[in-house]
Amino acid sequence: MARKKRVLVATLPDGYVKTIGPTALPFTHYWRIVATLGDGRTELFWGHAKSLAKAQGKKAAIPDAARQRGWTDYAFDVVELTEA
Repeated sequence: MARKKRVLVATLPDGYVKTIGPTALPFTHYWRIVATLGDGRTELFWGHAKSLAKAQGKKAAIPDAARQRGWTDYAFDVVELTEA
């Protein structure tokens, strides 16, 4: 039997709201990296994960990515998804 599809919502600390779905996948958390480049522009990376541990695991790769891509600063956020 197919899983019920649902719409998931992530509300970040800065007030940004991301809607994901409809999806039947068991996502529980949303992560986001906002990186500042040397010329002042920003890059945004985001995704969703099936557990808090998997979402926080993205944090380990950030310092290496910052060096490779020339980021001067970055912010990393993880929030729990809620069903809409």
